[in-house]
Amino acid sequence: MATATEPTTTSTQRAPGRLGGRWIDDWRPEDVEFWESTGRPIARRNLFFSVFSEHIGFSIWSLWSVMVLFLPEPVFGIDPAGKFLLTTLPTALGAFVRLPYTFAVAKFGGRNWTVISASLLLVPTIATAVVLEPGVSYTTLLVVSCLAGVGGGNFASSMTNINAFYPTRLKGWALGLNAGGGNLGVPVIQLVGLLVLATAGAEHPRIVLYVYLPLIVVAAVGAALLMDNLTTARNQPRAMRDAARESHTWILSFLYIGTFGSFIGFGFAFGQVLQNQFAEDFATPLAAAQLTWLGPLLGSLIRPLGGSLADRFGGARITFWNFIAMAAGAAVVLVASQAESLPLFLLGFVLLFVLSGIGNGSTYKMIPAVFRTRAMDAVATGTDPATADRHALRTSGAVIGIAGAVGAFGGVLVNLAFRQSFLSTGSGDGAYVAFIAFYAVCVVVTWAVYLRPGTKLAGV
Repeated sequence: MATATEPTTTSTQRAPGRLGGRWIDDWRPEDVEFWESTGRPIARRNLFFSVFSEHIGFSIWSLWSVMVLFLPEPVFGIDPAGKFLLTTLPTALGAFVRLPYTFAVAKFGGRNWTVISASLLLVPTIATAVVLEPGVSYTTLLVVSCLAGVGGGNFASSMTNINAFYPTRLKGWALGLNAGGGNLGVPVIQLVGLLVLATAGAEHPRIVLYVYLPLIVVAAVGAALLMDNLTTARNQPRAMRDAARESHTWILSFLYIGTFGSFIGFGFAFGQVLQNQFAEDFATPLAAAQLTWLGPLLGSLIRPLGGSLADRFGGARITFWNFIAMAAGAAVVLVASQAESLPLFLLGFVLLFVLSGIGNGSTYKMIPAVFRTRAMDAVATGTDPATADRHALRTSGAVIGIAGAVGAFGGVLVNLAFRQSFLSTGSGDGAYVAFIAFYAVCVVVTWAVYLRPGTKLAGV
């Protein structure tokens, strides 16, 4: 048997039923001696390249939040409602593919699937470079924009993979860092778009794509050379079915709609909201692009803090107070919209981005914590500890995929809410009222299920 320090924990042999690449057969992150002597450096290496690949995936997923700024209405003939649809479709596909991406880690291995998923990002990037020119049909743009949704799947597979590498006591930090680094892909591509608009002008959107093509190749090659597959991350076939039967799967997914759905929805829509809500101040795409990156940047950077706070104080407690603050932030945006106050409007939206980032980290920390707590309860009633641990890891990995997919659909709802509000009233006020109401419901759900006195999961 391999000891904690023996190099035989890594196997290059191809076992039946699994693809090639490096496979680690002996992985015990909850064993402190193993973790300190062997596990930590391996986990950190895999985390680094997981973050990089996911970061590029988020950038491609949010590509059309930038491309719409290069589509002036007089040239392309696309009105504001049409542009909202161009950003909604990739959000929807990204949400849909998160489920199969989650279980691809178990099927192919985390390292192997990272190589595949990173390589797939070449498809929407090249397709956009080919078709994006004046005279292209709107239908073609819809199809190509939809392809960018494959970038949204990288998050689910990356989070499932990293969840398997880290011990429970560090999952909040690790998942927060992994997700936060990935989320940074949204403001970074917006900054790249801003730089192109400011230097080359709105006539040269392909420069943005040319920047990302080599980065996609680096992500795929880096994963192939330096990442590992974990045998322990191979989910049993019933994982999805078992997770779907858990009521907490859907409760946590609902809460994640409020946090991640807000983050990705606002990230995709913010530039268009500014141009429609304050047309005089943001008459040009460059003017809007100068501010659209700020909120996603702050929301991404602060996500690891949400995970760390959840590690220290409990994910449910942080999530509860965070939703109260998000409702207040949405109220500030509503008041600013009605008063036509741009500074207050920007303040409210930046606050929403920051809070959504904190909530992303704390809500995701709750997933492994909930199922770890239930595993400990099972051990107390006689279940074998190793069996309980495997079940908790398997279930939490499945729930991470489901919650990520459902939460991403929240971004679709955000964009549809803005589209309908601007079509109906000419402003986003109706959408802001809907956001306040939804956050209030999330406050009640979090308290009732995870904080109410007497609940078995208090403190998760």
